[in-house]
Amino acid sequence: MFTSIIVPSLLGLALLLTGMKVMETALARWAGHKLSFWVAHSTSTPLRGFAVGTVASALLQSSTAVTVLTIGFVNAGWLSMGRSFGIILGTNVGTCLTTELMSLKLHRYGIWFVLIALLGWTYTALRNEMRHTSLTPQQGFMQTLRYASVALGGFGLLLVGFQLLQGMGSTLQHNAAFDTLMTRADASPISGVLVGTVLTALVHSSAAVIAICMGLSGAGAITPETGIAIVLGANIGTCFTGLIASLSGGKGGRFVALTQLALNSSGALLFFPLIGLLHQLAVFLAPEDPSAQIAHAQTIFNVVCSLIALPIAYLPQWRKMS
Repeated sequence: MFTSIIVPSLLGLALLLTGMKVMETALARWAGHKLSFWVAHSTSTPLRGFAVGTVASALLQSSTAVTVLTIGFVNAGWLSMGRSFGIILGTNVGTCLTTELMSLKLHRYGIWFVLIALLGWTYTALRNEMRHTSLTPQQGFMQTLRYASVALGGFGLLLVGFQLLQGMGSTLQHNAAFDTLMTRADASPISGVLVGTVLTALVHSSAAVIAICMGLSGAGAITPETGIAIVLGANIGTCFTGLIASLSGGKGGRFVALTQLALNSSGALLFFPLIGLLHQLAVFLAPEDPSAQIAHAQTIFNVVCSLIALPIAYLPQWRKMS
């Protein structure tokens, strides 16, 4: 059990998290200062804030990073509490990009992404060494290529980790303890929600937890319905980092963090009785791919919840806070 389940699961999770962190760091260093200016000056309406939150989360591959950034802006007085509402709604949609990319089965090429990224990074390193010769590169292009290479390498590591997790599905299917746990989760979807909440709070990444569900579901170790229940919980657990970050700031930052918690919890509560319907819609989009069904269910859930909540930002009470 140790070598067939525990080691692959820990290694796969480590690669998954490392890849996501490498991507986030590279993209943040490349575009972080630009995003800071963009977020602070492009959110005059809730709809614009929603678009900014969506694109920023997709670019940084992390809704948590954008949420913490937003909390910092509100605490610094650069962004009003009312204008932060649209951004928070957008982060939930933007974060779906990672899992949607994984649903394309790109994990088969994960190692190639890593190798291409290594070549790109090596090229920039060698050109940088020759910067005092007649071959001096355009620094802007070289910097962009280096960050892009590192981000691509992180994405490759993420895919390799995802493939490892998916590969242990057949082993888990024959594990009595895991089978008992999944049977209980299938019988009680609330257990799946709780598991998703706790795991996401622990690893600080809803995409990582959802990726694990996608891998296990694709291998037949869990049902898509159980995976969707975990997705609902993951959307609650992702609020944990923002809550922690808000403790050191003022009431504006706490308002942003609590708003995210209220929105995500309400969305999970709304869709909990509709897990079956959510699964049917996902099946319509990906009839024979349980892994993609979970990714599509997450996207449908986040888009619908955000669109339902967006009109609230136009109420007079919210506009007074802008």
